[in-house]
Amino acid sequence: MMTLVMPWPSTDLSPNARVHWAVLARAKKAYREACGWQAKAQGARRLAAERLEVTFTFYPPTKRRIDLDNCIARMKAGIDGIADVVGVDDSKWRMSFEIAPHVGGMVKVTIQEINPTPC
Repeated sequence: MMTLVMPWPSTDLSPNARVHWAVLARAKKAYREACGWQAKAQGARRLAAERLEVTFTFYPPTKRRIDLDNCIARMKAGIDGIADVVGVDDSKWRMSFEIAPHVGGMVKVTIQEINPTPC
């Protein structure tokens, strides 16, 4: 099991943000790269697993109310960045998401390999 701490996703990545497509593309690229580099810096490596169980815990930057569905959407580019590093496509992940009761301005990602059941 490994736990990674990712930066809080930009407001430009929110589905509620009405930004120009070029601004959105830059924000996605930057967040994907940032999450990839953060994962590497925290010891993430290529995994030999076929499937992963991944839990995302969102620590909002303020006490303002925040919707979980928007957090998930904002994290999509970050998920791709982590998948690039661990070498397991996110279509093979079983994911769960939650919002922490505390502020922090980060996303904690817990990754656990799922052992295949023998036939």
